[in-house]
Amino acid sequence: MEWFTAPDYWLSRLVFQRALAALYLVAFLAAAMQFRALIGERGMLPVPGYLRVTPMRRAPSIFQLHYSDRFFACCAWAGAVLAAGLVGGAADRLPLWTAMLWWAVLWALYLSIVNVGQTWYAFGWESLLLETGFLAIFLGNERVAPPVLVLWLLRWLLFRVEFGAGLIKIRGDECWRRLTCLYYHHETQPMPGPLSWFFHHLPGPVHRMEAAANHITQLLVPFLLFTPQPIASAAAVMIALTQLWLILSGNFAWLNWLTVALALSAIDGSLVTGPHPLQRPPLWYAIAVIAVTVLVLVLSHRPVRNLLSRRQAMNRSFDPLHLVNTYGAFGTVGRVRFEVVVEGTDERVVHPGTVWQEYEFHGKPGDIRHWPRQFAPYHLRLDWLMWFAGLSPAYARPWFGPFVERLLDQDRDTLKLLRRNPFPDQPPLFIRARLYHYEFTSWRRLRATGACWQRRYLRDFLPPTRLSTESDPGGHEEKEKGHQRG
Repeated sequence: MEWFTAPDYWLSRLVFQRALAALYLVAFLAAAMQFRALIGERGMLPVPGYLRVTPMRRAPSIFQLHYSDRFFACCAWAGAVLAAGLVGGAADRLPLWTAMLWWAVLWALYLSIVNVGQTWYAFGWESLLLETGFLAIFLGNERVAPPVLVLWLLRWLLFRVEFGAGLIKIRGDECWRRLTCLYYHHETQPMPGPLSWFFHHLPGPVHRMEAAANHITQLLVPFLLFTPQPIASAAAVMIALTQLWLILSGNFAWLNWLTVALALSAIDGSLVTGPHPLQRPPLWYAIAVIAVTVLVLVLSHRPVRNLLSRRQAMNRSFDPLHLVNTYGAFGTVGRVRFEVVVEGTDERVVHPGTVWQEYEFHGKPGDIRHWPRQFAPYHLRLDWLMWFAGLSPAYARPWFGPFVERLLDQDRDTLKLLRRNPFPDQPPLFIRARLYHYEFTSWRRLRATGACWQRRYLRDFLPPTRLSTESDPGGHEEKEKGHQRG
């Protein structure tokens, strides 16, 4: 079975598997630490309500059989523990079938979370992690040589990630064809990082070079992944370097890190190390790999049709298991940055002189003097959805009202998602939200004021709102589930 294995890639597989396991660990930790406020039993978009109207065939998940916050927490922390074990190389010390089962359980647990996560999990990198994780089940462990077919499937996935992103750009916003999109992108991207201010102030010609290099890396270089070595390795290195540039310039959860991991799997490990003794794969394993390869190729027809379509969709799953998906991002680049600023007051009557205090988020811009932080590969889901809310209230309609209610109710789990709660002792009586136009400051203004942002008020996003109360016959006040505008 010489044709079936690629022993020269044992090191590439090892690095790829460790990196993938580390990203799984981050994903499970984010789920465990954020789910109660987002999708818990008392969350903004509760899982039990979603499951009542969503059948198993549309959202296969272990939580279709049973859901409670305690059970979800157990699954999320179990996933984190299993991922940590893989980071430590535990699967390499087990029989092949046990290692495959370990990876399969990890994939099934995260699939269960994504399929009940609703809007909070509707990101392309969720499907990318699941598709990559599914292929990793069949990549084997240190006891057997890496299967050639799975290595090619990983390259096929990397090709779709890069080429899909390139096509969505060149077909989309005109500024990509004019090489001017990066005049705006670093400032208007969902969650700027600590270096985004500096990237934004690079000279115009450098921004044009960035855009041109992006087109080359995403539209031309991916084809080289299917050429002989060392050309394929050089192409993978170019892709990885481009992703590292994106990592430095912003916060995109684990999207860029996972793309780097995929690129590493395409590098010929024999270029940096010698041969490694490996066992011949058993027959049942070869049959499983061939079956999965056929399955992926059959399911690839929909992503390929999407790539060839003039109405290309981005970040879409074509099956509930997220086995073969389509990817892409930033087909349109915003020219201005809108931010929703949430404020509260403990005054009983709202008047023109009311003092309002701002809630601060971890990653979303708010305080103009608070310098952006690096959070990726960790995913701040509420912060990301707040960016979408600034683009259009329709994005926020399902969850923003419940979010405000939980602030008025001083919900502990919701407040944990925030960097600063201006009402630590008692809840505010009113909450309001205002829409601002944010811009990075100039070098001169930064030196003079220490502020990296400047902002201008545009309009109200949500007028002053409070929890409504009614007196019951016994004289007790009862909070309604809804809210009342002041």
